[in-house]
Amino acid sequence: MFASTKTQEASEVPTLEGRQREIVLFNDDVNTFDWVIRSLIDICEHESEQAEQCALIVHTTGKCGVKNGTYDELEPKCSALLERGLSAEIH
Repeated sequence: MFASTKTQEASEVPTLEGRQREIVLFNDDVNTFDWVIRSLIDICEHESEQAEQCALIVHTTGKCGVKNGTYDELEPKCSALLERGLSAEIH
């Protein structure tokens, strides 16, 4: 007996561009809580409470995922955070 194998159609395989990613914000000793919170509200469209919680998580653990989406959606937001002097990467 032979085991049958199924092949995936090319259209079913997610592309790297369409894959869900995350902006990770890192702690630093330069930016104030208020600046981080304002930046998350302005750039990542967080509500005030969400921005405050993310800022606290970054401060206590060293990093926090702050926005999910495709690379194309996140790249301009990550660049804007970097332009404001924050440390962020897309993962």
